Amino acid sequence: MSVSEDSKEKKAGRSLRDIDLRAVAPFVALFLLLIVGAMVNPNFISINNLANVATRSAFIAIIAVGATFVISAGDLDLSVGSMVAFVASLMILLMNSGMVADPALMLVLAVVFTLVAGSLCGLANGLITTVGKIEPFIATLGTMGVYRGLTTWLSQGGAITVRDPQLQTLYRPVYFGSFLGVPIPIIVILLVTCVAAFVLYRMRYGRHVTAVGSNRDVAKYSGVAVNRVRTIAFVIQGLCVAIAVLLYVPRLGSTSATTGMMWELQAITAVVVGGTALKGGAGRVWGTICGAFILELVGNIMLLSNFISEYLIGAIQGAIIIIAMLVQRSLMRRS
Repeated sequence: MSVSEDSKEKKAGRSLRDIDLRAVAPFVALFLLLIVGAMVNPNFISINNLANVATRSAFIAIIAVGATFVISAGDLDLSVGSMVAFVASLMILLMNSGMVADPALMLVLAVVFTLVAGSLCGLANGLITTVGKIEPFIATLGTMGVYRGLTTWLSQGGAITVRDPQLQTLYRPVYFGSFLGVPIPIIVILLVTCVAAFVLYRMRYGRHVTAVGSNRDVAKYSGVAVNRVRTIAFVIQGLCVAIAVLLYVPRLGSTSATTGMMWELQAITAVVVGGTALKGGAGRVWGTICGAFILELVGNIMLLSNFISEYLIGAIQGAIIIIAMLVQRSLMRRS
């Protein structure tokens, strides 16, 4: 074996080990965080507390699943928090319209409408980025302002609340209920993640997403419809936002212009902490869910301890994404 061949094999071996490390690291971090939490407060490790943490993380976890597709394709969506506020406002306004007398039928109509509205918002982001040929950072920064502004206009600067008590009672178990002892939001997280993992890992579209994120020119010359793949990724993001809205509305029964503020940072952080490269080309859906749990656990530990003020949660989350990016860059250099 020549020296060059031996060098290539060693480099390939190092690269393989680094890829495995990036995939496993979020789960190791989650395990260590559980140990730290148990040391800080014995009640932290209780089933009730962990279930509450997982339930509260449902919004960011589901949105982050959609963000995994967008980021894996080499794009970025900064409008998800504003989109949550806008879609939730539209849903509640429809529920308050009294269009359908039967509460159950009204709820079904509102759910379908919300899924369509979220998908259309994602489609708008995708078309502006691909057809308009605008950088996704700029495009979604613009739609962030549009969605937030429309929400402020719809709410007239206040809050939009579900007015029908019967509808509220019917819808409330979607967030606060459970099935076989498992909170419904956790079941929704698992279902969304399983479907997303199947699409990303087992379907042709998933392979096209990673191909586009790795090298768009190569993907284009290989026959991949790059713009269509990117647009569909944004639609998936919008659909995940809509699913998160379906869980958010029964929790508070209200929304305002401040709803979803900074959720885009949390979603991107969950994706990056989960092992997905921010430059695209590789997506790890289960790692993303792990990243969302880590963020919520960090906040929970801060609430249960007296070491760090709970008002620093945003600062800690910002530091986490910086550290995760530094770790990713270090691993890429080693490979």
